[in-house]
Amino acid sequence: MNQERLARQSNRIVVRWPRAQRALGRTHARLYRLTGGRIGRRWFAGAPVMLLETVGRRTGQTRVTPVLYQASGDALVVMAANAGSSRTPAWWLNLQQAGRGVVQIGTTRRSVRPRELAGAERDRAFTSFVEMYPQAAHYGRFTDRRFPVVALEPDDR
Repeated sequence: MNQERLARQSNRIVVRWPRAQRALGRTHARLYRLTGGRIGRRWFAGAPVMLLETVGRRTGQTRVTPVLYQASGDALVVMAANAGSSRTPAWWLNLQQAGRGVVQIGTTRRSVRPRELAGAERDRAFTSFVEMYPQAAHYGRFTDRRFPVVALEPDDR
């Protein structure tokens, strides 16, 4: 299946069935945690998945979301694309407000702080992310929103 078609289908799910998307995300996170990442550690085309734990900005409750990432030195780069939805993903809004989160890769957990990338650094990271996950190149066709590209850096506090 071509990348544009996959992108269109992903976008349709996020836009038309947001509850289904959340339920799939919760199930993915549960399986990932139960198996230490043996199930759910890779997405389409082998893109790596981590769990991102944030605190809900309205509820104060812990939220766990499977997110594609790319390692870049000590940082983990993520893109808040939400499959090209015009809605910014809740995990990014929560992370912005809290200023920190926890990631889990396999069975390893670590605290991180977000830093939104800008300018040439963002452009390089975006290009690298799209090379890893080509479907993301098509998400911009579904919205005018510019997708934040974020470095999750170690938080040693």
